Amino acid sequence: QVQLVESGGGLVQAGDSLRLSCTTSGRTFSRYAAGWFRQAPGKEREFVAAVSWSGGSTYYADSVKGRFTLSRDNAKNTVYLQMNSLKPEDTAVYYCAAHTSYSGSYYYTQEYEYPYWGQGTQVTVSS
Repeated sequence: QVQLVESGGGLVQAGDSLRLSCTTSGRTFSRYAAGWFRQAPGKEREFVAAVSWSGGSTYYADSVKGRFTLSRDNAKNTVYLQMNSLKPEDTAVYYCAAHTSYSGSYYYTQEYEYPYWGQGTQVTVSS
């Protein structure tokens, strides 16, 4: 069983940066593709970014492309989401998710593809 814990959320102003972290306990993260999703109040959860277990392949939603960067350090069992130039519309609860993957170059972008989820971390961007 993979347990994911997100951290790094908070309240910032528009234009500021935050770095979210997602760490695992119980198992190494190195064979799991990972993704970030977010859910704003009154909206459905949406895809933000994904990375293969090798870290060599990444994919971003259009809304965050060029502003967010997803990376991972498998030695530390941690995935990072660097968020720059934050906007009020980025306000949401951000969730980390993981999927066992046998391909180092494959990532997943759909919620149903991820069996493991963290509890979420709140990001609030004020205007």
